[in-house]
Amino acid sequence: MLALALLLAGCSGTPATPATPAPAATDPGSASPPSPAPAAPVDLRLVFAGDVHFMERTAALLKNPATAFGPIAATLSDADLTVVNLETAITSRGTPEPKTYHFRTEPKAIDALKAAGIDAVTIANNHALDYGRVGLLDTLDALHAAAYPYVGAGRNADDAYAPWYTTIKGVRIALLGFSQVHELASTWAPGPDKPGIAMAFDTKRATAAVTAARAQSDLVIVFNHWGEEANSCATAEQKTFAAQLAKAGADIIIGAHAHTLQGSGWLGGAFVAYGMGNFLWYGTSKSTETGVLRLTVRARTVTRTEFLPAVVSDTGQPVLLSGSQATKLSQRYSGLRSCAALSPAPSPATSQNPS
Repeated sequence: MLALALLLAGCSGTPATPATPAPAATDPGSASPPSPAPAAPVDLRLVFAGDVHFMERTAALLKNPATAFGPIAATLSDADLTVVNLETAITSRGTPEPKTYHFRTEPKAIDALKAAGIDAVTIANNHALDYGRVGLLDTLDALHAAAYPYVGAGRNADDAYAPWYTTIKGVRIALLGFSQVHELASTWAPGPDKPGIAMAFDTKRATAAVTAARAQSDLVIVFNHWGEEANSCATAEQKTFAAQLAKAGADIIIGAHAHTLQGSGWLGGAFVAYGMGNFLWYGTSKSTETGVLRLTVRARTVTRTEFLPAVVSDTGQPVLLSGSQATKLSQRYSGLRSCAALSPAPSPATSQNPS
């Protein structure tokens, strides 16, 4: 895949030096063979971006799903794992819910996601049920038919809160998604026999899901839909939930929903990026600023962060910036860490629970 040499305004840590395995025992009287040397830690490249949907100008992009995301697909593809928020139902049925904005698309959207190198999506957001439970079930059916990974919603509560597990380079990864958007939250929540969205408001269930995933995986990633629209500073509600997720065992916490970028950094040993803004977007919004967050991870530690600044163009496609424009946005993004109350480096003494 095409490598990208753009590195701007990130926070870098120093990768840990792999431990040198002890020499094998050579006692000829030993009855047991020497233990195999532990596998050296591997570096994973993870990529995250914000809200994606296919309405109005971006619906037209589905005429050719292979090029729907434009040139930025090369950046999205250049990773071991790429995840975004899919901000839409995939349905032609259902009744619009009592809310202002309604988004829906066709199954070709999944082809566009695949072609762009996006490996999985969260659908824990305030648009997956825009056309009711009929629309949500159609969405789940479409994703299942395409064998496309998703998290954050399901046919019942157990399904909605379940992680997606994948193994990359021998590293077992768990991905979960939760929504902290208040609109219609009580009616969109899942039940024992009711489809719905995994809600952050059921904190006990959400943190229990993270803890369970921690026990089954090497790396735990949570993608939240949260924050106050147009507010580039994380709210107290976001910060409280992030701390709860980190305590439960989350290693990386990503967010979207505010329609603007929010800060990133470390909360103890967990890396948090509160808001990635809009990414593939149908029209005007609070901000056209966006970007790609690229993380290098070794074991449970983010050792390098790269923010690749971009803008939502007139086609609705995100376009990487360069030159002074890139520098300006990178500096602004870096400055958002202050009101996010995050640190520029991990704090091992207050890191998340050990695996």
